[in-house]
Amino acid sequence: MNLPNKLTVLRVLAVPVFVILMLVPFTGQPCEGWAKWTALGVFIAAALTDLVDGKLARKYGQVTNFGKFMDPLADKLLVCSALICLTDLKRIPAWVVIVIIAREFVISGIRLIAADDNVVIAASKWGKVKTVFQMIMVGFMIGNLPVFDLLTALLMWIALALTLISLVDYIAKNREILKNV
Repeated sequence: MNLPNKLTVLRVLAVPVFVILMLVPFTGQPCEGWAKWTALGVFIAAALTDLVDGKLARKYGQVTNFGKFMDPLADKLLVCSALICLTDLKRIPAWVVIVIIAREFVISGIRLIAADDNVVIAASKWGKVKTVFQMIMVGFMIGNLPVFDLLTALLMWIALALTLISLVDYIAKNREILKNV
């Protein structure tokens, strides 16, 4: 259990704390007042561990199969939990969340099929860019400041496009794995 893997586990453990801050009405309404800003802080800290753990793993030669598997899973848990909370708070359309989560299930399915052949599929460049845009979008949606409404909407459309582009990229790059099904 090296430092990059510990950071990945920390990201997973941050998810329930984040969800409680998002949905429990500490100030009369869920995700308002100090709870909103604390939830945003927890989300940003967790999102930054994604950037740091990958850089550390590559820099110090600590890339592991655990990390290759758990890092994208931790990202999915964080982002999907946030999107579900934001749907409940009516800050993102449910259909957008369904498309994003459906993509995650498809990619996870491809990874499981590959794992049967002892192949570990690491995150692609498109998948990483998609995750960054989703995390930025989520941050703006948590903050929910009207001055950023247009930017938030633009980020949502970019994140949605990157979600679909990365899905097509994964399928194209791993079509040989899918042929063996």
